[in-house]
Amino acid sequence: MNELLHFLKIAICARMDFETGKVKQLPKPQMDLHLNKEEALGKFIFDHQVKNQELLLLTLALVPHIDPGFFNRIIQAYFPKGGEFPEFGGIKAKNHRGIIPTGETALYILAGNDANTRKKYLPLFTTSFLFQKGIISLEEGSRSEPRWSGALIMDGEYAELFTTERISKPKLSSSFPAQLINTELEWEDLVLNSKTLNHIQEIEEWLQHEHALLHEWGMHKRLKPGYRVMFFGPPGTGKTLTASLLGKYTQKDVYRIDLSLVTSKYIGETEKNLSSLFDKAANKDWILFFDEADAIFGKRTNVRDAHDKYANQEVSYLLQRIENHPGLVILASNFKSNIDMAFTRRFQSIIEFPLPVAAERLILWEKNIPPKAKIAKDLDLSVFAKKYELTGANIVNVIQYASLKALSKDKKELGQEDLLTGIKKELVKEGKMVN
Repeated sequence: MNELLHFLKIAICARMDFETGKVKQLPKPQMDLHLNKEEALGKFIFDHQVKNQELLLLTLALVPHIDPGFFNRIIQAYFPKGGEFPEFGGIKAKNHRGIIPTGETALYILAGNDANTRKKYLPLFTTSFLFQKGIISLEEGSRSEPRWSGALIMDGEYAELFTTERISKPKLSSSFPAQLINTELEWEDLVLNSKTLNHIQEIEEWLQHEHALLHEWGMHKRLKPGYRVMFFGPPGTGKTLTASLLGKYTQKDVYRIDLSLVTSKYIGETEKNLSSLFDKAANKDWILFFDEADAIFGKRTNVRDAHDKYANQEVSYLLQRIENHPGLVILASNFKSNIDMAFTRRFQSIIEFPLPVAAERLILWEKNIPPKAKIAKDLDLSVFAKKYELTGANIVNVIQYASLKALSKDKKELGQEDLLTGIKKELVKEGKMVN
């Protein structure tokens, strides 16, 4: 870290010495950096072969996070009596008391006041992988300000990684309407029919081989990045568990977005809420799981007023964001018929999660009985499996109810009466007839 700061200081001083007439020829800083490849910053620079102008940009954006007074000290050495130095750029923030570098700061260090040389470096702000991957961005100012006067900002997660060697997972909030989900279960615990499992395997194959397909096999010109899938079926049939397992076995974070919670009656708010999520997820290797997708991607309304018209435009915009997202996006719905056909045509895969049949229900009963629990001798789980059309989630709830009753009676045996009561509770919850 100190080597990078020293490198940046030499580059700034060389430019200022030349521009203020202290030297007649611009010295070119030459430094052989010996960074620790075991640390996040050193590993990043080594893995991405970051050097020259890109190394300067990376260091510029990182400085405020590690040395707030860095730029002030350098400028004060040249202007001990104070005074304005507009060529250097930089802005003051509300809380940060040091100088935050801007695009103008970078251009001054790279090109000084020469307009032609500055023009040569302008493409860096769009072509550099640091900007393309969102590691660094140039904040947009007001319309009256020059484009390059915006602050040079490092993505918060990279700043945290480079300074603390770790990244905190984003938490559910109004600005981030998603929650990290995970599971301790395994693929063997997921009980589905073979057709559904085969479709899920196709998603897993895409997650594992997408990069090779697009780049090693040269399909990036023909295929859009990303993969869009729709899960449909009754609640409790394994849609969320499947998404969690896909993340677990491909080592990707899965974020669940409940669209029924983020849709807003106020025009533009839903778009704003989800747009910030897509912006944050754009360069992360996440799986986005949109639960209750009918809430926003359902059949579009007839245009009766301006609000309906805007709502439809809003949904179209979000669909475009989903189509352009480079990762895996899963939309979950209780019924396929609830989703507008204009949307379903955009998915690579549509997978049904039907209610389990009797044989599958028996496996679910057997898998979810607690290892330390016993079953009453007069209890035949196969009868339950044949008689009661329950989902996997229903069966887990029934077993939880019966297990708690057994524990409260200081027993280790699940009784038929408690299980039947648990089944009745589940059926009543769903408005089904209880026989």
